[in-house]
Amino acid sequence: MKIPRCMSTQHPDNVNVPFFSKGQKIGGEDEIKEAYYTFSHLGIDEQMWDVEGKEVDNYVVKKLLTTYEHFFRENLLGEDVRLTLRVPNPVEERAEAKILLETLESIPRSFDASALFYGEDRAPIFEVILPMTDSAPSIDHIYRYYKDFIVGRQNQVFKKGGITIGQWIGQFKPATINVIPLMEDLYHQLAADTIVREYLSDKPAPDGGQRVFLARSDPAMNYGTFGAVVSNKVALMRLQKLSAEMGVELHPILGAGSAPFRGNLNPRTVRRFSREYPSVETFTLQSAFKYDYPLDEIREAVHFLRNDYKPGRAMIFDAESALALAEPYTVEYKKQVMALAPVVNKMAPYIPKRRDRKLHTGLFGYARSLDGVTLPRAITFTAALYSLGLPPELLGLTAFQPATYHRAREIYYFFEEDLRDALRGLNPDSPYLPEGLLDKLEELGIRYEIDQEQKSLTDQILRCLKEGKTDRITELVLMAGQARRFLG
Repeated sequence: MKIPRCMSTQHPDNVNVPFFSKGQKIGGEDEIKEAYYTFSHLGIDEQMWDVEGKEVDNYVVKKLLTTYEHFFRENLLGEDVRLTLRVPNPVEERAEAKILLETLESIPRSFDASALFYGEDRAPIFEVILPMTDSAPSIDHIYRYYKDFIVGRQNQVFKKGGITIGQWIGQFKPATINVIPLMEDLYHQLAADTIVREYLSDKPAPDGGQRVFLARSDPAMNYGTFGAVVSNKVALMRLQKLSAEMGVELHPILGAGSAPFRGNLNPRTVRRFSREYPSVETFTLQSAFKYDYPLDEIREAVHFLRNDYKPGRAMIFDAESALALAEPYTVEYKKQVMALAPVVNKMAPYIPKRRDRKLHTGLFGYARSLDGVTLPRAITFTAALYSLGLPPELLGLTAFQPATYHRAREIYYFFEEDLRDALRGLNPDSPYLPEGLLDKLEELGIRYEIDQEQKSLTDQILRCLKEGKTDRITELVLMAGQARRFLG
């Protein structure tokens, strides 16, 4: 099984709306067009189809094959290009729990549509992503429900001596599906190897190996930029060790966005990012990556990841000392976030939405109460702070001394480069900067250049907020986002 290098996702971090969208928010049939555009124009080899948080379209395969017949005749769905479903977590998202079952039920029907289209058995969908994975049983339940209760029922008879369900309505294929665990917080990322080991212990490894998905954005919400990088790198190191011990190929996916706070993966940083995480095999290309850069730059970046990048070995380091180094930083980060929560929530309504989505609950990063304080999701949180002239990448930095910052850079190779990218959005006149931040930047020797266009726009946003003149804030937020090439 060929592992995709690029996974297009539906994360709404884009400023610009793609040409095929009927409105300011992408949704419904526009996402069918988006999947085709992703494959045909950008050269991306996988599209995540997000089932959680929106109205479900269980006919996406049929619509793609019938609407874009010529393309999919030449580019086999399920082989040359992939469609991978992200399903609701029934434990964390109770209101959408049964959507999981509807989605799993649609997989054999999509198989039938594909077989009819291609004239041979060909699975267009054979993997699903489970968000907020916290245990091996949570993955196993999906694997076994599909195998035993959807496919397995084809052998049941209606009554003694009668026909089977399979004889009545046809066979259910594929026989099994792969379930990709998505770990979204530090605790479960650090336990990713333990979870995967238990999950694989009583079943054959999937053909071609097991994919494992690590979030980059929500850990940053919870633990700050440096804490998120440590979480990701410890998990990648431990997964590499597990792969060697079990003799099973593990294929890491890293879910990063364009903002440095959410990973700093954009068309201009792909080489740097792939050097930061050299064992990652699949990179998520979110909406800002696809819509906020010139088309030729996007295609060149995709070409690099698909054709020139070769996955290597994960960085080896002392996990306990790295986590200990991150702890005081994370404490300071959380303290500063708590102080900023009121103004972040005040700004949040002015951040435009770019997808038709319902609100999730679950993680701190998914909008929940933390010590009585509620925050928006990561993209809105990031956009709000940038709009106030305070890039969130800077939170927690005051905890570092020159020596500890130097040690942090030994783990996070491009820490300073990412900070410089973020600091272009700094407004030194913002009243919301943590005390001592500007002095700390000087103490740590971090040299940077402020983007005067962004400063001018954040000056106007701050003035509008102060004076209660809110009519233009959303327009100014979009203009500032265009200057930095991401919304949040």
